[in-house]
Amino acid sequence: MKQALPPPAANAGSVLRIVGWNAALVLVGLALIAIAGEAWLRATTPFIEPARPSRFVPGVGVLLQPDAEIRHTNDLDYWTVSRTNSLGFPDREPLAPERAAASCHVAVIGDSVVAGLETPLAGRVQVRLEALAARELPELDVTVSAFGRHETAQANQLPFYDEYARRLRPNLVVLVFFTNDFDGNHPALLALREGWDPNRLPYAFPVRADDGGVELRPPDPDYAADTLPWFAHRGLGEPSQGGWRESALRGITERSLFARWLNAKRRALFPGAEPVARPPMAARAEALSRRPGQAGLTDGWEPTTNTAMRSLLLSEDPPPVFAEAREFTAWALAEFQRRADRDGASLVVLSASGVGDPDSRKSVILRDMTDELGIAVVSHHDWIVRSGGRAGDAHWPHDFHWSPQGHRWAAEAILDWLRRHPEVCVSHATTRDVASEPGAKWAGSGSDPPDRGVPLRDPGRLQLARRRGRASCRPRATRWRAMAS
Repeated sequence: MKQALPPPAANAGSVLRIVGWNAALVLVGLALIAIAGEAWLRATTPFIEPARPSRFVPGVGVLLQPDAEIRHTNDLDYWTVSRTNSLGFPDREPLAPERAAASCHVAVIGDSVVAGLETPLAGRVQVRLEALAARELPELDVTVSAFGRHETAQANQLPFYDEYARRLRPNLVVLVFFTNDFDGNHPALLALREGWDPNRLPYAFPVRADDGGVELRPPDPDYAADTLPWFAHRGLGEPSQGGWRESALRGITERSLFARWLNAKRRALFPGAEPVARPPMAARAEALSRRPGQAGLTDGWEPTTNTAMRSLLLSEDPPPVFAEAREFTAWALAEFQRRADRDGASLVVLSASGVGDPDSRKSVILRDMTDELGIAVVSHHDWIVRSGGRAGDAHWPHDFHWSPQGHRWAAEAILDWLRRHPEVCVSHATTRDVASEPGAKWAGSGSDPPDRGVPLRDPGRLQLARRRGRASCRPRATRWRAMAS
């Protein structure tokens, strides 16, 4: 019997050639996928480069450029193109003050959720509410305007009311309250999260006054001059330099739609796995505590172990800086209530779906604040449940901004409150005729607003635009006017 011959021994050279050919085939396949993906995205995407041109408005802060085209995307769910109005808000042109005063005018104020750049204008809360009211409550003659800006909270939004919404003499002011507004009302916590210098911020912020009270510090036109090392670039100022990995990732994603899509998908699937890690909480807190006025930042908590800012803020016994953030939030709400009382308007807080869950700690804290101040609350979450909807459908699959359905539910919730409180639409008297004040003719008259602001990227004009001094506003809790249900 013949013995079977052993297989020929493979030499190292042939193995390397096989591995090399397989690797080359994989690389070619990946390259073809990337080329096909890039071609498909460029053929189907409405635009390649997002655009949110901004400018600084003294006393108000950073707003979008007026009459500008805004291109906005998260590279996964939406690619929207819209325009700002003559004030720099992504809404229709503001009504003439006389027309707004003659109607039941609703001013909706909030952050990026109200700006609604993710949804075409026709689907945003203010347009939906006006259309629903015209169909279901025509006798009230409801008109609606929206003043929304991303990265703002209630304290930052006080100038939106003072400089813009008040001129329209609203019958109802709706503040949209979202999850990040608790810490967003505190300059140090915003700096800890985003990397701004807490003493030079692009929006108005509450600060502790010398007498222990609270006062509003105006926005600083040089807000981008001294940002912290972990500054999160969001179209304001210049991005932080970082190392070669950050520069390479930014360069690739700026040039390739497919790379941008992959990066967005990675962030959605693995939100904690950033290729360029920010400094840990302890390092950020230490760096921030060396800034003027921030020495007590870490009192009562240990940033090496307690890294969840939101949990600290919502705890039963929060550390001093987090307790102060809650105090500043309540102060901002009280200031809105004081302004509404002064101007004969009603004030409502719309708790967005992430806050409105009655069992959540966020909802409990917000309710404690509004109950003490006598401010009515409309729950987005409760309305969704009453409508038989699913809370997850109120936002986009890959981020928490409102979807068109979320905007519709918000409009329906506000309309339901108006239906139960039609008396807010009765003509109201104010301490003075706002529509006849100097500078009020910008709305619908064809003339420029009082101050169109200073375009960014012009350091000389930014220096000229600096405003000195501080506006003092002390909190005052006021009782909610009794209203028949």
